[in-house]
Amino acid sequence: MRTQSAELTTFRKYGLITGLLYLVIIVCGMYSEMVVRAALIVPGDAATTVSNIASNLTLYRTGFVSDLIMVMADVAVALTFYLLLKPVNSGLALLAALFRLTQSSILGINLLNHFKAIILVADGSFVNAMGQEAFNAQVMLNINAHSHGYLIALVFFALSCMILGYLFYKSILFPKVLGTLLPIAGAGYLIDSFTNFLYPQYADVTEIIVMVSAIVAELRLCVWLIVKGIKVQNSVE
Repeated sequence: MRTQSAELTTFRKYGLITGLLYLVIIVCGMYSEMVVRAALIVPGDAATTVSNIASNLTLYRTGFVSDLIMVMADVAVALTFYLLLKPVNSGLALLAALFRLTQSSILGINLLNHFKAIILVADGSFVNAMGQEAFNAQVMLNINAHSHGYLIALVFFALSCMILGYLFYKSILFPKVLGTLLPIAGAGYLIDSFTNFLYPQYADVTEIIVMVSAIVAELRLCVWLIVKGIKVQNSVE
């Protein structure tokens, strides 16, 4: 009985930690994308984008730092989910963690593209050497590369979400609705990424799909982990 009680306490602790880390991921990701990049980057207008970044360079730097914190939290979440779900199926739990770690690795390396734009804009010698038009184009190229690097990373995150959804559904620790919603969110990420790669003219539509599915599934998971903790059936209690 004491062993079961200790196990329950451990599960609840990991659940709370995971929920708090997920909150960090959501807040940092939304800040970087919706507060920083959405305010400064004007798609298709390199001159205005460069001018915005130059005038708000500190804000653009905070977007980089926020993303870096998000990636570190994501690595930790990969571990805590593995610890919570390995009793269900250790192989699949490990695979989900590996897909998530792959996503984190790509995101971390991809941040170089974000910071290259900072280096270019912060150092006035580049614009003198390249000329204003070529300089603007180079900054925009780095920004676009960062955006597409994000989409590549989300393919691996989508696969992790689908596996996690199956494990949630099979686990006694999680409500089955999360096991249904998370694969839907994963499918949304996959659809959005491959639409951007193959048919970018339809990306505006798929972005709405992924936003809705991700908010419903991931925000609900985050809130549930923090507020309600890990569900354990009476037989375990």
